[in-house]
Amino acid sequence: MAGGAYTALTGLQARLAQLDRLAADLANVGTAGYKGERGTTATAERRDFAGVLRSAIDTTPSLGHTDFRSGTLEPTGRDLDFAIEGRGFFVVETPAGPRFTRNGHFDRLADGSLVTTDGFAVLGEDGPIRLPGGPVTVEPDGSLSGATGTIGRLQVVDFHDHELLVREGAARFAAPDGVVPIPVEAAVVRGGSLEGSNVSLVERMVELTAVTRSFEALQRGVRTLMVDIDGRAISELGRR
Repeated sequence: MAGGAYTALTGLQARLAQLDRLAADLANVGTAGYKGERGTTATAERRDFAGVLRSAIDTTPSLGHTDFRSGTLEPTGRDLDFAIEGRGFFVVETPAGPRFTRNGHFDRLADGSLVTTDGFAVLGEDGPIRLPGGPVTVEPDGSLSGATGTIGRLQVVDFHDHELLVREGAARFAAPDGVVPIPVEAAVVRGGSLEGSNVSLVERMVELTAVTRSFEALQRGVRTLMVDIDGRAISELGRR
């Protein structure tokens, strides 16, 4: 196969990875606390072919980059919706250990446990939070109170480098071994609000159009190289 065809094929594979990333962003435009993904392509030197994609190609998708910029705070009026202004993450307890999220859309179980929509316990400074019956209010420092008085304080943490976090699900992140969360003493928590996704729908639609057109152009390139040129060469050589 001609070298140009390999280059076009790797371009197609890189565009497919971009389309997957864009699809995930578009699917989560309405997900509270969602952070968009950005990615580029990287050159795969020929000595790295076996280790990169096991074939003679010239480019490969680079590692994704999560955009941790804050989304817009959107009022909901719901007492179990919380949003963090500025840096920081809520902490939730999962079977795999603590996880971190900006999605403050929480629920209350029958036993009063404060949980995420997928059932993981929300942690306060003294452990999982238990709520009494009735409405709940939150102070800017994350302190919760109800009909019986003070309930506890939401645990809010941050990291020196957000790029070290690993995405799990739409708006939940894990910290690798050795990456230690730092308590945020001056956290500002807003009740009755959620942080919207930071994905710009218009921006992603423009990018989707560009990637789709690039994919179609590469398809035409592969067809030209492998069908027209190679086919003509075989036809001409066959006459000799």
